Amino acid sequence: MSKPSAFRTLWGGPVVMGALTTTGLLTALVSDTWGDWWSWVALGIPVAAMGWYSWPRTAAATTAADASGSSSSAPR
Repeated sequence: MSKPSAFRTLWGGPVVMGALTTTGLLTALVSDTWGDWWSWVALGIPVAAMGWYSWPRTAAATTAADASGSSSSAPR
């Protein structure tokens, strides 16, 4: 299997999130029944991803990162 391109690695996530948001908003405007379901799913996935990445990490995760030698901006 080949290595993914730098463009896909850098922009793959934002492009997918943009496509989900765009289709969710357009579907919510012009469709009923199945469109209502798709708009909830398509708009909920980016919100869930933002919540996941903004959730504070536990002390065990930060301790493991410090033990692995990565630098941290937190004071010691």
